[in-house]
Amino acid sequence: AASRAAADARGRSERPPSAAASRIAGISLQEAQQILNVSDLNAEEIEKNYNHLFKVNDKSVGGSFYLQSKVVRAKERLDEELRIQAQSDKEKGWKAET
Repeated sequence: AASRAAADARGRSERPPSAAASRIAGISLQEAQQILNVSDLNAEEIEKNYNHLFKVNDKSVGGSFYLQSKVVRAKERLDEELRIQAQSDKEKGWKAET
């Protein structure tokens, strides 16, 4: 059990942040982009497409709760990727100043 725990800990530390985000959200970046129909990580476009798809898949208007939940998970995944990129950019800027 201790060996497995150590291997798991090593695996977590070696994964890039994006891979960890995929594991947490349960959806890959590519799949999230396909669901929300975005080719690049543009926060405004993501939000616009998310709002539209969330509304049209609302169960009260005959939509699918399953599809609506996929839209929510896709938005969460893309938001996490945007956060990771912003953090990376911030760290690069901080390192450049020093």
